[in-house]
Amino acid sequence: MNKARGVSLIELLVFIVVVGIAVTGVLALYGLNVRTSGDPMVRKQALAIAESLLEEVLAKPFTYCDPDDANVETAADASGCATTPEGPGPEDASETRHANLTPFDNVNDYDGFAMTGIVDLAGNSVAGLDAYSARVAVQPAGAFHGIPAGETLLVTVTVSGPGNQTVSLSGYRTRHAPNL
Repeated sequence: MNKARGVSLIELLVFIVVVGIAVTGVLALYGLNVRTSGDPMVRKQALAIAESLLEEVLAKPFTYCDPDDANVETAADASGCATTPEGPGPEDASETRHANLTPFDNVNDYDGFAMTGIVDLAGNSVAGLDAYSARVAVQPAGAFHGIPAGETLLVTVTVSGPGNQTVSLSGYRTRHAPNL
């Protein structure tokens, strides 16, 4: 007698179903990767914006008096200021981040600063960064590695970008009066 060779209809249908399920899973994973492939670029851009803004803030002085005060370099506390002790936020409404106006001149001035659409220090919009926003929070850090409370600030920059990508960076700035 001859044995029949080949595949039965049931075996063929089971094979088609198993292969179909596997191909569907692979295509779903591939589709997810394609949809999120731009996210690393958005995250890297948000990180670059946050690093730049944090560096800008930390480069400003942190003294007891406003940098325009006559006693800024010698004041041992806020009572040693001739006119304007330094505090959170800008000392007057004319201070802004833009260098061509009255620029922020102290770390504290950036407290509460926010921008939607990234702009440079001259106030010009940076092309391609309209969908990003940034905000800065400046708060006392308390005692920090042997430095007394009130002498250190924690600066936190948070940048949000397209697709709900958010990056937050923090840095510390200590107070100093160079001529004491």
